Amino acid sequence: MDAFKELATRLDAMPQGYPATDDGVELELLAYLFEENEAKLASQLRLTKESPREISERLDLDYKETRSLLKGMLSKGLISAGAVEGGIGFGLLPFVVGIYEFQGKRIDEKMAALFESYYQQSFGQMLIQQPQVHRVIPINESIQNDMEVQPYENAVQILEQMQSWGVLDCICRKQKAMIGDPCEHPVEICMTFNERPGMFDHSSTVRALNKEEALEKLQEAAEAGLVHSVSNNQEGLWYICNCCTCSCGILRGMADLGIANVVAKSAFVNVVDNDLCTGCEICNEYCQFGALEMDGLDLVIHDSKCVGCGICVPECGTEAITLVRRPEAEVLSVPVTEHEWMQERAISRKQDLSEVL
Repeated sequence: MDAFKELATRLDAMPQGYPATDDGVELELLAYLFEENEAKLASQLRLTKESPREISERLDLDYKETRSLLKGMLSKGLISAGAVEGGIGFGLLPFVVGIYEFQGKRIDEKMAALFESYYQQSFGQMLIQQPQVHRVIPINESIQNDMEVQPYENAVQILEQMQSWGVLDCICRKQKAMIGDPCEHPVEICMTFNERPGMFDHSSTVRALNKEEALEKLQEAAEAGLVHSVSNNQEGLWYICNCCTCSCGILRGMADLGIANVVAKSAFVNVVDNDLCTGCEICNEYCQFGALEMDGLDLVIHDSKCVGCGICVPECGTEAITLVRRPEAEVLSVPVTEHEWMQERAISRKQDLSEVL
């Protein structure tokens, strides 16, 4: 298991983390996903992408064998890839969000059980670190037209800026179903996108969409009462998770692990006009955070629990609920780049980021 221990250590050295368990199930999970030679190579990759030639020379490995192994690992969703000078470069992926989310085609009951054991033992250690991995964003129709909104704060605007769109199965819902605890929310609902055209046309894990289909998929998620969340940075966004507290790994942290601040709140918060509220409580059915409560004939919104997702807003037939911008003093600062987020996270975890760059 030495190769898997080395890989687990490497993954835990990343800002996202991969904390160990008492019974070593994190190693079993990696052994289920990686061949031993794949784990050994992955444990020596960097976050900064390198070409196969650079990797083979740095590690004193055969170039052709290294290139073949890297391509095979990429096809399994075990590492990342991107353009570098002279071709394609490969790099380390965090376990979450990363390796795990790309296993939708491979997950089975054994993997689901291994992940559940890992989740119950150690996943919470990843969720309590700051800044949070995920940040909530509202959909366009929940925001007032006269409100100033930055592109990174709005799900529709994010999709509008892209040139490629795709959708893949939510592995969290597949995993919960495989352990006998399914939820009723849609499965093919996790969204990814890119600024370059045609990025998902030949993908084995992502179903390519056009922009109109992507916007329809986002609307489907909203109508299902799912919360839109993205990585906790402004630039370089590449996915929207459509989440629920019953299945999704991050939001389950609230329901199953009792962690209050599992996601960074959006820049918005709900307010209510009780002169318009009829007390139908439909909004309560859509709120996954327990932020809405009837107090006699009045609807009360608990600001401390409201994450500003806006899912309840379009469901209010009398328009009694409105999403407004939080006071600037309450708007959380969002790291501009992923690298900035990683630096802040590494400081929070008392780690040296240079070890994995």
